[in-house]
Amino acid sequence: MISGFRRLVSTLTTGRRSLDAAAVGRRWNGAKTINNLNSDILSGATRIQHRAAYFARNNAHITAAVNALVSNIVGPGIKPSSQHPDQATREQLHALWARWLDRADFDGAGDFYALQAVMVRQMVEAGESFARFVTAPNLGEVPLQVQVIHPDQVPVDALSPLVNRRVRGGIEFDAEGRRVAYHVLPVRPSDPLAPLTNTWNPVRVPADDMVHLFAPIEPGQLRGLSWLAPVLLSVSELDQLQDAALVRAKLANLVCAALVDADGSALDGEKDGSTLTVGLEQGTILPLKPGTSLEFFDPKESVNYAPFVKSHLQAIAAGIGIPYELLTGDLSSVNYSSIRAGLVEFRKRLEYWQHNLVVYRLCRPTWDRFIRWAVLSGVISFAAYEANPVAFHRVEWLPPKPAWVDPLKDVQADAEAVAAGFKSRTQVITALGYDPEQVDRELAADAERAKRLGLNIASGSKFTATDAEDSADA
Repeated sequence: MISGFRRLVSTLTTGRRSLDAAAVGRRWNGAKTINNLNSDILSGATRIQHRAAYFARNNAHITAAVNALVSNIVGPGIKPSSQHPDQATREQLHALWARWLDRADFDGAGDFYALQAVMVRQMVEAGESFARFVTAPNLGEVPLQVQVIHPDQVPVDALSPLVNRRVRGGIEFDAEGRRVAYHVLPVRPSDPLAPLTNTWNPVRVPADDMVHLFAPIEPGQLRGLSWLAPVLLSVSELDQLQDAALVRAKLANLVCAALVDADGSALDGEKDGSTLTVGLEQGTILPLKPGTSLEFFDPKESVNYAPFVKSHLQAIAAGIGIPYELLTGDLSSVNYSSIRAGLVEFRKRLEYWQHNLVVYRLCRPTWDRFIRWAVLSGVISFAAYEANPVAFHRVEWLPPKPAWVDPLKDVQADAEAVAAGFKSRTQVITALGYDPEQVDRELAADAERAKRLGLNIASGSKFTATDAEDSADA
């Protein structure tokens, strides 16, 4: 027993490890670790955000990556489809939402779907985005607006002890560790007008009135980390490499040839300062003195340059989480199978970002607040809402339809899945980003109009209203 105890103590004190990743030694010299992600984010978030913003504005590949993420996650907008059991109520809610859309943005820069794009772009670049629900009696039938707030306005260095509460990273927590408020500056500290305002006195905003959009990496994470953080150093170094290669090519093209004089006698030509200039035209024959030779430069690009840059860009695309082709626009080495496989994996990430981040953190709170204010303003009957409030808040959010690699094959696959009973039409239509009820209404309206006008429109569809009725009766 004593010998076993000694072996245990020896193992714990000598640092021997059976796992290579936990070992110590020269091979691990200089290797870095992360002990507390929150501490690392709070100490470096501002610098990372500013660097990410610089490359998002000045680097073509990072600009393309950010644009690709925004257009694929949000596109024309992630739109609501009320799931209220009463059709008339659903139509009322959709019409009310459509009228509210254009007034949703506090800054008036666009509708609610444009606001989604702004917040997702900020989340990708800075790692997080904030918004605040604002109400005022003169905002229309639903007195609600959403004000986007820059992350700089929620300072990460805001620390203050309160009675039974604490503020860390600009977020106030209660004694049990729940978020109860955000401390928001009226303007960004870097704003030129900041010295003229009460900049450093943050406003306490209840957490229920705030939207904090970010992708958590670990439990208890306070603030978001830029999606570009894993690749910023690589992007910076690749930028420098490409600049150096460009300067090298420009310098090589400035000098075309050298005159070599064996005996050191003067050469013919005109001098521009200390430079001897000799004109060259098509078919020129140069008379050279005995012993003089003309040597042309033939600068050659390194054969490893292009493969190295491509490999570097592939790593950057992987670090951001998008296909290489979206980062570079290079489709020279893809075929149908490879691009389809890459897009299938990318679409899995899109579904996670859309439903677990944008819908859960932004869209659902906005719909809930929209419904409550519609009731309080009298647009929705209070009696109807009180009878079944859950039904009014039940909503399905429809992300933009994914682009098809081969539309014919994808449509045929969906049609066969519906015919075989593996999918419903509702599932297929929803996956395309459309509201099934709206599609059915449009189909019925088209059929009624064609019948009224005496049109005979050929259709390859195997689905008919009669089929639907027969299926329902069965």
